[in-house]
Amino acid sequence: MRVVFAGTPEVSVTALRAIVASGHELVAVVTRPDATAGRGRKLVASPVAQYAEELGVEVLKPVKPSDPEFLARLTEIAPDCCPVVAYGGLLPQAALDIPPHGWINLHFSVLPAWRGAAPVQHSIISGDDVTGASTFRIVKALDAGPVYGVLTERIGPKDTAGDLLTRLAESGAKLLVDTLDGIEAGALVAVEQPADGITLAPKINVEDAELDFTAPAQRVDRLVRGCNPAPGAWTTFRGERLKVLDVDLTEQDDLKPGELRATKSSVEVGTGSKVLKLATVQPQGKKPMAAADWARGVRITAEDLLGPESKAE
Repeated sequence: MRVVFAGTPEVSVTALRAIVASGHELVAVVTRPDATAGRGRKLVASPVAQYAEELGVEVLKPVKPSDPEFLARLTEIAPDCCPVVAYGGLLPQAALDIPPHGWINLHFSVLPAWRGAAPVQHSIISGDDVTGASTFRIVKALDAGPVYGVLTERIGPKDTAGDLLTRLAESGAKLLVDTLDGIEAGALVAVEQPADGITLAPKINVEDAELDFTAPAQRVDRLVRGCNPAPGAWTTFRGERLKVLDVDLTEQDDLKPGELRATKSSVEVGTGSKVLKLATVQPQGKKPMAAADWARGVRITAEDLLGPESKAE
């Protein structure tokens, strides 16, 4: 089939590479407009745009997918199908109607669970044991279209959102190509999603990633893993923000919530249940570092706490 791929971040490139290696003809790519990045705040093309430009494939960057110029060009290109992975734009019905086989989205959850922008993060934060990926035909309602294919993936006890998304991007890329193959062969029929079991996964903002050490240790651990690498779980120490990138569960329960204990080789913090060992942290304005190295530098005292009540110098 003639396909136009829509995607934006690095995770989308995995599926795009799989499509390029498949028997389908990639005729164009749709991605978000260039965005500012880095300290210089220079405009930078998306990872999908950069890869497509290396291939010499036409790249479309509409400010809005409803732009008449974009719709006219897509109509001229006349794709049979438009596979989508993390595009990031709301597709109007006028765009959805152009390819005869529709827009086929690869979504990183087992639908109807975790519809929305951050399914992997929410699955970890909520304590799911298993997640997966689904391919479905896009309709106007959010992630509500009929499903073509599903795969599952077990969530490990130390998996971060980044770890899980990397694995799902690889297995999901194969699922997406298999779905395109099945559609072209007329061998796949999309099945409507059940009305029960719908959960939502809105984007996780920085405010959502603040740690509450009065919560049980497992809940704190899940938020840390679910927000790694972005936006990064955080707390405050002496009035400044401190990102917490990795923790380990322990069986100790002798520290109060937010209370710190530092030795030469480890840093521990109390929660609403068990003690957590801080493994990797990132002080404000600095690079990630071992928690023990951070603790030696700041010289933790018995009065220091993590959280809103932490002592300012």
